[in-house]
Amino acid sequence: MYDDTCRYLAEHFSADFASWLLGEAITLTELKPSELSLDPIRADAMILLQSEDSILHLEFQTQPNSEIPFRMLDYRVRGHRRYKTKPMRQVVIYLKSTASELVYETSYSLEHTHHEFEVIRLWELPASVFLQYPGLLPFAVLGQSDNPAEMLRQATQAADQIEEPTTQASLLAASAILAGLRLEEDVIYQLVRRDIMQESVIYRSIQRETEARAKREIALNSLREGLSLETTARVTGLSIEEVQQLQQQLTDPAQS
Repeated sequence: MYDDTCRYLAEHFSADFASWLLGEAITLTELKPSELSLDPIRADAMILLQSEDSILHLEFQTQPNSEIPFRMLDYRVRGHRRYKTKPMRQVVIYLKSTASELVYETSYSLEHTHHEFEVIRLWELPASVFLQYPGLLPFAVLGQSDNPAEMLRQATQAADQIEEPTTQASLLAASAILAGLRLEEDVIYQLVRRDIMQESVIYRSIQRETEARAKREIALNSLREGLSLETTARVTGLSIEEVQQLQQQLTDPAQS
């Protein structure tokens, strides 16, 4: 749910992310992982955005992951293969405070190959940074603050000032979801109405994505057990084409 929330924010408020990370509010559009031959399950926490001149690769992580450095190299090489003239800025954003040394790794080395990327640990940034842009409001509760509940309150107050109802509801819902990484549920729902969260576009989008992911997992397990494409499609409700893609993922190591 946290990954899906971050994905929604990055895709729908890309100009705010560009202002924060690139220093200018340039127009960014979504780049589908399939264009870089990345399978959909592996790329759940990854967002690719592109302008005419560059690519912004965001990787949101709740927990430390030792595979991140290699994955960043992998994505960079695939990006260069597809868009040779576009530079790619890669940023790993860790959401939840941890003492693990893994969240401080910013490079990957293999024999004569060395690759570097950026890392942001939200808990080290002043929470006030995220109150400057609408699309970043939900991250305020995860920023550096002695009173995360107060930061959630300020974020919800700022979201309440947004006139467009759908945008307002989505930002409130996203704020409540991400607050779950730091606050108890009863505190969150004292500040964010449960009905607004459940009726928002982002909440329904996350529900659909969660259901879709569950179907893909069931399909992968079915294929591992030897079920046919047709049976797997019938059991999961996926199309034959979708099941074929998942089968290729299992048989082709380069796709996983």
